[in-house]
Amino acid sequence: MTRHRQDLGLQGEDLACVELEKLGYSILERRYRSRFGEIDIVARDDGTVVFVEVKTKTSSSFGDPVEEVTLQKQRQIVSMGEEYVSFRCPPGTNCRFDVVGVDLSALPATITHYKDAFRPGW
Repeated sequence: MTRHRQDLGLQGEDLACVELEKLGYSILERRYRSRFGEIDIVARDDGTVVFVEVKTKTSSSFGDPVEEVTLQKQRQIVSMGEEYVSFRCPPGTNCRFDVVGVDLSALPATITHYKDAFRPGW
């Protein structure tokens, strides 16, 4: 991944964190790494641990960034989330998977939050 794409991803994650905090989420971790990959944001929303995938784009010509969260990517995020909960949370912790789309093709950026965007086994 090029440095430009890394910077773009970080910018999108920064904007997503600001938006999530406005909604009352507490950011627990950013760029959590596991043997399965990386989760962009781990947050807490009213006692639920939320794993957030952030998709950032700079052009309006390629549709909604959330469409890039393929079934394969969902499975990867679920695996990382399961690992996170098993090692870092008390038994019975509720979790959820959200997606935040950040569109930087116009200013101000458009941020779209998809709460409970997918579930394990879908």
